[in-house]
Amino acid sequence: MTKVRALLIVAACAALSITTGASSVPIRAQKGIVATQSEIASRVGADVIRDGGTAVDAAVATAFALAVTHPTAGNIGGGGFLVYRPASGEAVAYDFREKAPAKASPTMWLKDGQYSSEIHHNSHLAVGVPGTVAGLHLAWKEQGKLPWKRLVDPAVALARDGFTLSEGLARSLKSAQRTMQKYPASVAAFTKAGVPYEAGETLKQPDLARTLDRIATEGPAGFYEGETAALVEKEMLAHGGLITREDLKSYKAIRRQPITGTYRGWEVISMPPPSSGGVGLIEMLNVLEGYDLKSMGFASAAGIHLMVESMKRAYADRARFLGDPDFNKAMPIDRLTSKAYAAELRRTISPDRTVKSSPATFEWPHESDETTHISIVDAGRNAVSLTYTLEQGYGVKIVVPGAGFLLNNEMGDFNAGPELTNAQGLIGTKANLAEPGKRMLSSMAPTILAKDGKLFMVTGSPGGRTIINTVLETIVDAVDFGMNAQEAVDAARFHHQWLPDVINYERLGFSPDTIKELERRGHTLREDGGQGVAQVIIYDAKDDMLDGGSDRRAADGAAVGVPGRTAARPASSRPQR
Repeated sequence: MTKVRALLIVAACAALSITTGASSVPIRAQKGIVATQSEIASRVGADVIRDGGTAVDAAVATAFALAVTHPTAGNIGGGGFLVYRPASGEAVAYDFREKAPAKASPTMWLKDGQYSSEIHHNSHLAVGVPGTVAGLHLAWKEQGKLPWKRLVDPAVALARDGFTLSEGLARSLKSAQRTMQKYPASVAAFTKAGVPYEAGETLKQPDLARTLDRIATEGPAGFYEGETAALVEKEMLAHGGLITREDLKSYKAIRRQPITGTYRGWEVISMPPPSSGGVGLIEMLNVLEGYDLKSMGFASAAGIHLMVESMKRAYADRARFLGDPDFNKAMPIDRLTSKAYAAELRRTISPDRTVKSSPATFEWPHESDETTHISIVDAGRNAVSLTYTLEQGYGVKIVVPGAGFLLNNEMGDFNAGPELTNAQGLIGTKANLAEPGKRMLSSMAPTILAKDGKLFMVTGSPGGRTIINTVLETIVDAVDFGMNAQEAVDAARFHHQWLPDVINYERLGFSPDTIKELERRGHTLREDGGQGVAQVIIYDAKDDMLDGGSDRRAADGAAVGVPGRTAARPASSRPQR
């Protein structure tokens, strides 16, 4: 075992409190891998690949299954992004980010002239027009192979017949019960008449099953029109929300050109605005390409310092320039993702001292950690990286009565209001103010790497504003330090977002000597909880095998393989006891 890998395992075990029986060996499979935060959903996707479906087919089935088995973030009432790289041909990005309703305005969260965080994040006004169903259908229509109904039906069955609750999900539902109390439909969906579910019991969601069955039978019209749309509009009208049936019917997912760049000879393919993920990721990788991180050593103070300085600059640019491209025509994306701009930024970085962030510059809106990610590769080496969300855990906590699904609170990702930027973190810059039909800025960064025309890596993570840095670190771990998929997932993580001027690092993720050296360079550090829940697949072209790693920072996740020839690893990346 190399010194680097030994350090990795020690740091990961300490940070994640993984037992000594846990392994950093990835699963291996020949025909495909699906990695998600729900083993049940991963197996649904693997079954699709086993039945001859494409990576996009598997992504559709998996995403709908997650709407049942991972309700904290899996959804049909939210939105997200999908990056697809076929084994041959051009990569494509699908944007199904939520949109502001037609009656939205930049000042909609002001009450008596004062900003209200409660209205912005925890009310019916916080709900954006959902995009998930439209986005999954558009990707399937262009890239799918199996019938749509075949892909949605497993989710229908899971909701109708129920599934066994894990300890993690039972604990999560019990924790969410307090915030759901004022919504009777939410209490009915996720408790037994107000009594919390326990691990080992069966959760059935009959209203959600009927809604999913309409989607399976009618396609997007089963969600954006008819009975489902009427139920959403009724809930909005009863509680001062803005979404109408016309808002739902007019929603369209968008096919976009991915953001692309290179890092040490690897092609990097990621999501363009309204996600800031791809731009920020490539900007940081371009900066880091000018340094020999490998020679500095994994988790060295020298390497962490340079990564943090690149993070600061990319997040400052994120706040200053990025938003919905349909409303911001002059975003300097080509410059931000150029090698020349990276060279300019490197000239501002001292290898020995940090440059302090100024509270007089940029901040950005809150984005919750409660997102979820899917990484998939099929037998043909077509790859999908998909990240979607409800915003906060369980969204706005509102289940649509009679429809059974949770609504998002993604309007909270818009800036607070015009001219409201202050040192406490409110932001009022124009690029991301709410406007009718506008998509809110995101940090989601579904990403695929390739080299010499062949797939190399699929990666992504939830984690709000930490997403971009988590994805960055999985790429650096794999490319610079040669880690396998599970090692890259397990490695301890850190985050800096320009403001506040603090490095957040996972518990016991840095050695005392590293902390002391970073402080000597002028950094402020803060020990934090786990960062992200990454799902990584790495393709070994030499052996024609896939390695999958699923993050153990959250319960219930797994990478599930589809063997072709006999797999050399177990069929799940859950720790082997």
